[in-house]
Amino acid sequence: MDAKGRYVLVAPCRDEAQYMRRTLDSIAAQSVPPALFVVVDDGSTDATPQILEEYSKRMPYLRVVRRADRGGRSVGPGVIEAFYAGLDTVNLDEFEFVCKIDLDLELPPRYFEILIARMNAEPRLGTFSGKPYNELPDGSRKAEVCGDEMSVGMTKFYRTTCFREIGGFVRQVMWDGIDCHCCRMLGWIAESSDQEDLRFIHLRPMGSSQKGIWTGRVRWGYGQYFMGTMPAYIVASAVFRVTHYPVLYGSAGMLWGYFSSAAKRLPRYGSAEFRRFLNDYQRDCLRYGKAEATRRANVRQEKVWKERHPS
Repeated sequence: MDAKGRYVLVAPCRDEAQYMRRTLDSIAAQSVPPALFVVVDDGSTDATPQILEEYSKRMPYLRVVRRADRGGRSVGPGVIEAFYAGLDTVNLDEFEFVCKIDLDLELPPRYFEILIARMNAEPRLGTFSGKPYNELPDGSRKAEVCGDEMSVGMTKFYRTTCFREIGGFVRQVMWDGIDCHCCRMLGWIAESSDQEDLRFIHLRPMGSSQKGIWTGRVRWGYGQYFMGTMPAYIVASAVFRVTHYPVLYGSAGMLWGYFSSAAKRLPRYGSAEFRRFLNDYQRDCLRYGKAEATRRANVRQEKVWKERHPS
């Protein structure tokens, strides 16, 4: 089967009845629909299974994978385990693109059409996404904070070749940062765009936790430690965010998560080469700003990509 232009969506979910109809409707309305849409019901206890059964009757490309209830929502490793439970049912040779997507989004109708066109125009673009916005009570929208140098975790659209080269997703917190840095290390470009036609609604605001904001910030700090972030960079990140909501409290949680993990000597991401690349990139971010550091990394690593992908 010719994989050209074909994409597969894999959506891990649990108890998404509140949001998922808007996601499913927006996928059904895409100008370029998926060739396959795998939803992994990770032991839902609400109306999620019934809603999926309803939509499977009108979306011929929808496949539902059901997992046993493991007792509650799980972020980080749990989400990626559920993602792979779906991906393991897919033959990636049949698809040019693969996307991990959440079921708490509302996508614009040309979302995937534009992603594919952009990636076709830039062969080094390995992962790409739009930008998430939150709906406010007055009907307006507010952008979530996310850098241009990352594809966002709730809709990770990948060139299948790139996804395989980086080894897929790490089954740990900060999986959605490690993947983009791995892309850059191998000479791929990772980015997101605030183009109006790529702005999507994130129905469940990010940056907290089902157990509270403190838990979410501590988890983020631990994730930075696990990834290999150097101390100077985590301190600079916390200072930069000190006036962001929740003021002081959020930054304190980030620092506690990082330095308490360091004090315990918890395991870190296994690749020393990756951590060296990451720290060099972070030093450039502190010197030149993130946009210039990313540009420099992309220029520097282009030769790595060309060696792996001779024309």
